[in-house]
Amino acid sequence: MPAEKSTPNLFRKIRLAWLSVLGKLSKAGVSEYTIFTLFSVIIGAAAGLVAVLFHESIELLEFLGDLIRHNENYAIALAGLICLPMLGMGIQRVMIQFAPKAAADKGVMSVIKAVAFRGGHISIRQTIFHFFAPLIAIGTGGTVGPEGPIAKVGAGVSSSLGRLFGMNDARRRMFTTAGAGASIAAIFNTPLGGIFFALELILLNDFRAPIFSALVLASVTASVISRGILGDEPTFIFDALNISNHEQIGYFVLLGLGAGLLSLLYVRYDHFLHNYFKHKTQNKHHITIAMLSVGLMVGITGIWLPQIYGIGYRAINALLAGGLSWQVAFALFVMKFLLVPLTLRSGGYGGTFGPSLVLGASYGYLFVFIGNQLFGLDLATVPFILVGMGAMLGAINSIPISAILILFEMTKDYSFILPLMLGVVMSTTVVQLVFKRSVLNREMEDEGLFLPSGRNSDILRLLQAKDVMKVDYTLVHEYESVTKVVESFMEKPSQLYFTVNAANELTGVIQESELRVVLLDFDHLRNHLVAVDISHPGAICVYPTDDLNAVLKLFDRERCDGVAVVDPLEPRKVIGCITRQDVIGAYNRESMKYNMAEGFAQEFKELDRHKQVQITEGFLVSEVALPNKFVGKSLLQLQLRNKYNVEVLMIKHAESPFNAADLTPRMSVPDPNYQFNAGDHLILFGKEEDLNKIKLW
Repeated sequence: MPAEKSTPNLFRKIRLAWLSVLGKLSKAGVSEYTIFTLFSVIIGAAAGLVAVLFHESIELLEFLGDLIRHNENYAIALAGLICLPMLGMGIQRVMIQFAPKAAADKGVMSVIKAVAFRGGHISIRQTIFHFFAPLIAIGTGGTVGPEGPIAKVGAGVSSSLGRLFGMNDARRRMFTTAGAGASIAAIFNTPLGGIFFALELILLNDFRAPIFSALVLASVTASVISRGILGDEPTFIFDALNISNHEQIGYFVLLGLGAGLLSLLYVRYDHFLHNYFKHKTQNKHHITIAMLSVGLMVGITGIWLPQIYGIGYRAINALLAGGLSWQVAFALFVMKFLLVPLTLRSGGYGGTFGPSLVLGASYGYLFVFIGNQLFGLDLATVPFILVGMGAMLGAINSIPISAILILFEMTKDYSFILPLMLGVVMSTTVVQLVFKRSVLNREMEDEGLFLPSGRNSDILRLLQAKDVMKVDYTLVHEYESVTKVVESFMEKPSQLYFTVNAANELTGVIQESELRVVLLDFDHLRNHLVAVDISHPGAICVYPTDDLNAVLKLFDRERCDGVAVVDPLEPRKVIGCITRQDVIGAYNRESMKYNMAEGFAQEFKELDRHKQVQITEGFLVSEVALPNKFVGKSLLQLQLRNKYNVEVLMIKHAESPFNAADLTPRMSVPDPNYQFNAGDHLILFGKEEDLNKIKLW
């Protein structure tokens, strides 16, 4: 038992020491922004060191693997070629068996979910697991990349530091994101690429100034550490670029369009495998067989195509130097294309950035070869290889800006920027036109996860604060002793604390950070402080009828995670509270309902008026004609959910008098601003008794 308690006690001592330092810095007049800057640098340094350790560990394992594969004994060398990737997959399978929870959240997607839904929380166990699993995969010859895993590890280290130092959810989300970006900056030695990787991928283009500041500081620090330890030698080596002939710009556009089509095919193939392994290999033995089989496939391929092993950066440099034939480039493209999704979807660990670059380099090389040999063009090989790398990286991973910046920072050649931008924009546009959203957004929606941004935030405008508010809060008299406040906090540390005056009117809010600072000198302060001394005056408030979209914007503007809900007639009387997670949870529940509605759309096209279909016991879906008194009004104005306790799943629009041939009314998911027309019908979901009342309209 003492051993089990030692680690938490150590963490507690470190946290208290940090809070003590913060208190002293604050008393010395050090601004909050200076402290924020200091911690951003600490995060960057930690992420940079972890990235360097990860890089060096891969180098060591690859070196040991090369010794086995190039052994003078032919039998040992052949066994190394074939069996090492299979051994790596086997070890990963054992790790999954012993740590299924840590293994479940894979790659960049898990970081996005942690930042969006879990306050930036990534456990230490997850961080350790996702350091070693991809390390084993790549080190034993697995044909995957290190970038996604190192982003997860960097984010995990930053999340752990945030918890260690007692940060709230808002700050922890910020620094978890910064850690992911900093680790990418360190592994690629591209600080700008790391910054925009986090903005595009982790935050899904949700730009906020404080986060940007943390990203810049952390990414630059991580890149400096990486350069200091690993050196400033570029990852990819090539001669000076020569793009003086602007007549060739059109060929870069064609290159980008082709990369977009290939990326689209790759994403569809990857999605097919994802569904296949998700539904066809639920049995543990089947998963084991699948992983070992994929490892064997990689090993057998490596006998005649050794470039397939590992990340593939050596193969890229060989292509840039003209050291590979077109046959090898073609084989490398095909086998990477087939084996990378197989490795990852069957259960292996690794990233897709490195493989995307290899695919792009091979494709660019083949594009030039075909153009020069078959059509008599005079295209320079190196620029097209580099643009192909950026185009495939951007399209497959939905990171156009990051792809441009990463490749640009690697080349440091301004003459290269226009062809690179054209290639990347063309390839990502092709994918976006087909999927209508980023690849990661599509994958998240397949899992039933929706982030409240862009057009989807309209869903929140149909919900009001009173729909999700909770009574899980504590009112503390403003002159209550701090001892009573601390005792209440120790009993229920997750609650929100609001201070009130003698008339029970709201006067302020107490945050967890203030209480923790008090705990440092509790013996001296408990007899001198009251609640008002540690509260923030003028707590942020919303009314019960405020829509959740406005509440979510308030969270972002005020940088808080909880607000008080007050009585409209008595604006200083607290009746509830709302947290950021309450809003996001409500959003996801509503999004799932709308998706369900779209699934029912075809089934209800032929419903007669008032016909009902039972979905589950006690709950029905019914089509109801719109009453005349609702014509010209919107869902926001009607508030049907609050008045009648029913959900509007679909709107069946009135037939157009200008199109008599179209006998089937058009259906759509309800828009909060849509104004109803005469002849519209509503598809409603709710309890049977509530729907029966609707018939009395």
